[in-house]
Amino acid sequence: MAVPKRKHSKARTNSRRANWKITPIAVNKCPQCQEPKLPHRVCLNCGTYKGRQAVQVDADK
Repeated sequence: MAVPKRKHSKARTNSRRANWKITPIAVNKCPQCQEPKLPHRVCLNCGTYKGRQAVQVDADK
């Protein structure tokens, strides 16, 4: 089995782990109702996508 010849330094280990960070979710405003929505998705509040009605939304939600 392959075994490392020398120990990795703490700086090398930490610099490798430096890119493991959480990126925030991109949120856009719906052009119709101004509610936050995910990009390239149907608006959950009004049901529009790219300026047209994509799905019918229940009013009691």
